[in-house]
Amino acid sequence: MRILLCHNRYQRAGGEDQVFDDESALLEAHGCEAIRYERHNDEIRGMSRWRVAARTIDNPRTYGDIAEILRDRRPDIVHCTNTFPLISPAVHRAARDFGVPVVQSLHNFRLMCANAFLMREGRVCESCVGRSFAWPAVVHGCYRGSRSGSLVVAALIRSLAARRKRGDPIAAYVALSEFSRRKFIEAGLPAARMFVKPNFVAPDPGMGRGDGDYALFVGRLDTEKGLDVLLDAWHRIEAPIALRVAGDGPFRDRVERAAKYDARITFLGWRRSSEIAELLGSARLLVFPSLWYENCPKTLLESLARGTPVIASRLGAMPEFVLDGTTGLHFRPGDSDDLARAVTSIWNERQQLASMRRAARSEFERRYTSATNHAMLMAIYEAARRIAEDAGLTASRG
Repeated sequence: MRILLCHNRYQRAGGEDQVFDDESALLEAHGCEAIRYERHNDEIRGMSRWRVAARTIDNPRTYGDIAEILRDRRPDIVHCTNTFPLISPAVHRAARDFGVPVVQSLHNFRLMCANAFLMREGRVCESCVGRSFAWPAVVHGCYRGSRSGSLVVAALIRSLAARRKRGDPIAAYVALSEFSRRKFIEAGLPAARMFVKPNFVAPDPGMGRGDGDYALFVGRLDTEKGLDVLLDAWHRIEAPIALRVAGDGPFRDRVERAAKYDARITFLGWRRSSEIAELLGSARLLVFPSLWYENCPKTLLESLARGTPVIASRLGAMPEFVLDGTTGLHFRPGDSDDLARAVTSIWNERQQLASMRRAARSEFERRYTSATNHAMLMAIYEAARRIAEDAGLTASRG
């Protein structure tokens, strides 16, 4: 099978960029031809605000590039990871015009939320979900604090919704969790074209030892990741439980101050992926206090792969990834008291932790390996071809 993989890279590399690379390598490892079309947000430098806005709605260059690839390489499927802002919906239009089925992954909530997080002022926000126009996003400047920028994204969301009503060129959407699938359907996406495929971990890092006497946080040091909740919970824990924090971001100073005044807290800063794998394998627990609807965080899956139990917010898709009492524990989102309770309740329960470690590793082997993910991806591609044929999207006009 020949797959055209399309992705708009971010200026600051993140999870979506890694998933694009992982899925490309996965397809090639199983004998598929992966054709990559990439744009990078660095291209925006030097472009006027209004030119960027226009290219976000529809980019003629993208259409021409994709049309040329479709003519010359004749892929069986076009699979888009991120199209915002420079690839734009033009890729879907080109694929429709050439009769090639389109699969669109949904790694964030951009199709219903201007800032893509369903979060505002440190709290979950669904004010724009299901609206015909995302006026709240414009009023609050949800896209990078800019009302004009938010207006552009709101216009994009509306135009995509109108296009779906006229005849959706996308044959299959890929949500990363059942929770996300339900949320996108609530926002108006077609249930019959909505599939679920989580992320995966490759190569398999293997079961860890869990012999480190510390809890671990890994991630961006920012509001949505629950750093305030984490640090406040440790302030409330009286037991000598060590916490290591790996990552970087706007809250770096807060973590450094906490580490200065609390000897139990160690700030590790940014670490390479190989170092994170070792930290996860040795940790007694991973603490995951996010305040927003995490889609399918790679760190959490890597923790399961290493057999490390997770204490996670009972929010969004987290209960799907962390089974309460089996592969970890839940706590009330934003409740530092409840997080402190969860940590202290399990910290010295060696037998229960050992059982959770085995269950975590088993859950990884069942759901998040590259082999399982490849099978799911192939099934989605085949479904997309059937849906496109039934909807008349494969009649070439190119």
